[in-house]
Amino acid sequence: MHPWVRETIARLTPMADPETASAMQAYMRNQFEFLGIQSVPRRAAMKALLSSSQRPSINELSTVINQLWQLPEREYQMVALDLLIASKKRLPATMLNDLQRWLTTQSWWDTVDLLATHIAGELFTRYPVESAPFLLHWRGSDNIWLRRTTLLFQLKYKARTDDALLFSLITDNQSDTEFFIQKAIGWALREYSKTNPEAVTHFIEQQNIQGLAKREALKWLSKQTNSDA
Repeated sequence: MHPWVRETIARLTPMADPETASAMQAYMRNQFEFLGIQSVPRRAAMKALLSSSQRPSINELSTVINQLWQLPEREYQMVALDLLIASKKRLPATMLNDLQRWLTTQSWWDTVDLLATHIAGELFTRYPVESAPFLLHWRGSDNIWLRRTTLLFQLKYKARTDDALLFSLITDNQSDTEFFIQKAIGWALREYSKTNPEAVTHFIEQQNIQGLAKREALKWLSKQTNSDA
């Protein structure tokens, strides 16, 4: 086991709270085990280890993340995400393969959404050529988490959003009734509506977006309309 992972376990294990763990596990539909450590105390305990001087080197990062990902308690995947996000400006293109594995292992919205918006979003921007085959594979995948990632990776792009690509990806997924896909469609449209409300409104009408996706997509625009009334 990598020393950084051993030190993480040593810091978090004494903080375990079975009662809180039970509540956290229930909230996540019993998908994962928990130590019972909320995000604020977890990050406080890990602050020194996540500082630039103590983080693993980029060459060691995949090994550390993989080891954290394999631990049963969900807090360790959250630490892995904090570490990845802290290091995201230095990630190499080769980490796209690792990213695909993390997206499809121990998958749920809590890990996938952060991987999509922070890590996929960063890697796809910095390495457009290398990421193109991944995007092509993910958009046609049977795995809902890979397709959710294609819908969400541009979430923080704002004016940099490739709206033709976004609308094409949404069209790919529009008929899928899976909750996490419809929710992602609405979320992506809602965020982009803050940058280009006309394009989003036109797309919703033209494409006949309905149901959960439409309700989510129009939340921000509806608030703006009501506040102007």
